[in-house]
Amino acid sequence: MKKNWLLIAGVALLAVAAVLMVNSKTTPPPPVTTTTQTTPAPPQHDHSTMAKTMPAHFEVAPSKSSLGPTLDPASFTGITRDAYHAAREIPVTLAQLPCYCHCDQGFGHKSLYSCFQDDHASHCDVCVREALLALKLEKEQKMSPAQIRDTIVAQYSQ
Repeated sequence: MKKNWLLIAGVALLAVAAVLMVNSKTTPPPPVTTTTQTTPAPPQHDHSTMAKTMPAHFEVAPSKSSLGPTLDPASFTGITRDAYHAAREIPVTLAQLPCYCHCDQGFGHKSLYSCFQDDHASHCDVCVREALLALKLEKEQKMSPAQIRDTIVAQYSQ
């Protein structure tokens, strides 16, 4: 007799558990109240809203051997090819420069040099123009990487 009551109690307990599970899946969640923002969140790669922060770059010159390779300039045409060539010619300088397309936030790049380790620079006018400006300033005006960085910050952080 005792076994029958235990069996009935067990079945009843399973039935209650089943009912609770079914009800929990069909009951809609309580409404969530949200507050509206007055300013929209910036897109991941928006140049206009990120100009106030200095992008990632190396303060201390890394060794050339510690930098990974860039893509082959022959794979590109026009000024993009020239920029990839500049990355091979002055890699340590480019590693000390911030890239003002802010790819450090969107792609995890560590400096302007990082843009040329993949095809990012081939799609980005900011990367290309910064690299070509850096090459010109280093070769023609004999500027140091710190002076080039100051020039790029002044020109691109506006």
